[in-house]
Parts: sequence; structure tokens; C-alpha cells
Amino acid sequence: MKIIIAGAGEVGFHLAKLLSYESQDIVLIDPEKENIQYADNHLDIRTLRGDATSISMLRDARVKEADLVIAVTSSETTNITICVLAKQLGAKRTVARISNTEFIEENETIHFPELGIDELISPESLASKEIELLLDQSAFNDSYQFEEGALTMVGVNLQRTAQFVGKSVQEAGEIFPEVHFMPIAIQRFGTQYTLIPRGDTQFKEGDQVYFITTQGGVDELYKLTGKTKRNIRNVMILGGSHIGEQSASKLSAAGINVKLIEVNAEKAFDLAEKLPDVLVLSGDGRNVELLQEESIHEMDAFIAVTGNSETNIISCLMAKSKSVNKTIALVENMDYFQLSHSIGIDTLINKKLLAANNIFRYIRKGEVVAMTKLNNMNAELLEFIVKEDSKLCGEKIMNIGVPRSAIIGGVIRDGEGNIVLGDFQIQAGDRIVVCCLPRSISKVEKIFQ
Repeated sequence: MKIIIAGAGEVGFHLAKLLSYESQDIVLIDPEKENIQYADNHLDIRTLRGDATSISMLRDARVKEADLVIAVTSSETTNITICVLAKQLGAKRTVARISNTEFIEENETIHFPELGIDELISPESLASKEIELLLDQSAFNDSYQFEEGALTMVGVNLQRTAQFVGKSVQEAGEIFPEVHFMPIAIQRFGTQYTLIPRGDTQFKEGDQVYFITTQGGVDELYKLTGKTKRNIRNVMILGGSHIGEQSASKLSAAGINVKLIEVNAEKAFDLAEKLPDVLVLSGDGRNVELLQEESIHEMDAFIAVTGNSETNIISCLMAKSKSVNKTIALVENMDYFQLSHSIGIDTLINKKLLAANNIFRYIRKGEVVAMTKLNNMNAELLEFIVKEDSKLCGEKIMNIGVPRSAIIGGVIRDGEGNIVLGDFQIQAGDRIVVCCLPRSISKVEKIFQ
């Protein structure tokens, strides 16, 4: 697949890096000499230094042959221009990064595909949605919804009190007579090894386990894992970034009491005008006295989304020391994901990873409509649509040849999520959620082509 990426900043470089692992034909364009040199030194891809809004530059990148053009520069107007030009010059599909979420909200009114932009993505908006979902499923440390919650992926760290511990997958499933959840991936405590569970796989204390569950299955998982779902009423947000502002706006609209702390006084005043239902404070969120004055011990959740990863991590640890139940930190360094559970922060989120997940589905074969990578685990979660002319129609799951390093987590049929076993018969229009290790991705793609 030929892919052109415009913008070698954090998101663009990260995408190029992930795609280069998959032997894709990639061209990375950026006007900054340092960015291009860094990419040249670290990635096995073709780089071009220049302005991607230049028609001659796009032609030099062979845009006419491109299957996908991804514009992820820091300027949304530049990204929109690049996509419009690329589509006119023959690119099959275009994706533009934007910061103004109004574009996404008005997508049906403006008809961006008619302008040449097939998809709009906002890493900040994706991060804000992730935060909302994590607070909704407050006891879990990772979450992702398929088809507005028909199926939900949740991640949880198993404690000794969990009913699962010491039991096999089959034994755990027998605790409840009806199957409303399915374990899809396990990472053993203290290792980086990702395991696709089978019936005889045993749950152990400290395991990071991912489940696919229906709406009814979430309550069952709370009971089985020994977790308690707490109603989130009071939230403190550190950082008045786009993510902080969006999160504060949405959470306050949902009836949650929100305090937002921004170190820049002028920015804090602007945010106070924009967010009349949010208590906006000007101050340094790393100041323990300030946090205590603002009753941090009464907060149900603490969200740190400043532009500094270390500040976010330290402030979350501080919040944990004050008995805040749920902490979420925005980080830029992917290596920090390996530390999250061991240092005590509930969840780390990364804009680059969220944007990459959103874009990655376009390079997968088959009718992939959603995709996410499991945090700090070597596995992908894909949602495929079964076409009417597919060879899978009428087949039972046990007969379609899913490799052992992959598992079907659930099926959405007519808008309803189902946790399915081997005798489930596939129909046209089914949306099938599959979790797989990297070595089995190509085999899974072939099944659903």
C-alpha cells in the first residue's frame, strides 16, 4: 500500500514508524530540515523536504499512485488544503488532522468527502472522548466502545480479591450461567508477553486482562473482578489545553462538578469565560498546598493534561497520595506506558496512539470499520463488516479458521452486541470484533476479505 504522510511532527513520525514496521511504501513530507533528518536516521522510509501544499511536491511523491494521503501537520488549514489537492491529483483516500472539532460536528452539513477529504481526525477530541469513557467505566484502566456501546472493551488489573484469580477462563465463565463477556488478551504481571486466552488459560493475580463485554456484562465484570463502580461527581483537571477544555465542557454538561487548574493566568481568564459552569483556577497544579486548598481529597477523579508528561505523571501520583480514586495522565513518551501500573497511575493516554489507531483501519484489508491497539500490549482489536457476497455467510465461527493467536470477542448484529461461541452462525451485515497478535493479522484479514 502506498501512503503519503504530510507532517513529520509527533503524530506524523509515530504513524510513519508504525507503518514502516508493516513494510508499507511510505513517503514522509515536511518542510523542517531537522524533522526530515531525524526521520531519515530512524526510519526505513522515503523522505521529502518541502511544502506538501505544493503541487509539484505532491507529484514528486507520486500522489497519483497513493492509496492513502494523511495530512497531520500542526496547521489544520494546511492539512485540509493538502487533502483537497491530493484528491484532485489522484489519491484514492485522504485523512486530515484538525483541531477545530466544529468541522467534525458539521461533517454531514459541509460534506467534506465531496471536497476531497474522506476523514477528519482530531487527536485532542479523541483524547477527550477517551477520558469520558474511562470515567464512565471508572473501575477499569482502559476502555473502547464499538457501535456506541453495543460491545465494549475494558481493561482491568486483577487483584487478589477478584473471583477470577486462580480459575481458568472456562471456570470463570461458569460463575455466571449466561455468557456476557469474553477475555481477549492477558499480560502477565512483570512481563511484556501478550497472551490470547483459551479455555484452560488460568487468571493470575496482577494480570492485566482485556475483556469484550455487552452492556449487561459490565456489571458482571465489576462483581467478578472485585471492583466497585463509583459515581463520578467531582473532577479536577490540570491543564487548560484543548483536551482539558473539551473534557471540562463535556463533563460539566453531564452534571459533573469540574475544577480546572491552568498555570497561565490570561489563559485561565479566557477559559473561565468559555466555561461558565466550570470553576477555573489560575495556579500551579504541582503545588500541594493549592491542591489541598481546593479539596483534592474530595475529588472522585484527577485528570492531568498539561503539555508536559512528567508534570502530568507527578501530579497524578500526588493525587493518588491524597486518596483520589481515579487518575488519568496524558503522556507523549510511549515508553511510559510500561510504568503506569507499577507506579500507581490508573490510566495513561497518548494522542499519537489514539490518532494512529483511528487512521490504522484504512491500511487493514477487509471491511475494517474500527480499530484500536491495546495499551502497552502487543495486540490489535479490529471490527470487520461481513459483506453479502462473503464466503463467511452461513458459516459457523468454529469453521472459519481463526488462528490460535487471534480470538473473536463478539459480534454486533442489528445494533445488538453478542458474546458468541464456536457454534454461532455468521450472517451478512454482522460486525465481528477480533483481537489478534501481530503475527496473525494477515491471516485474519484474509478471512474477512
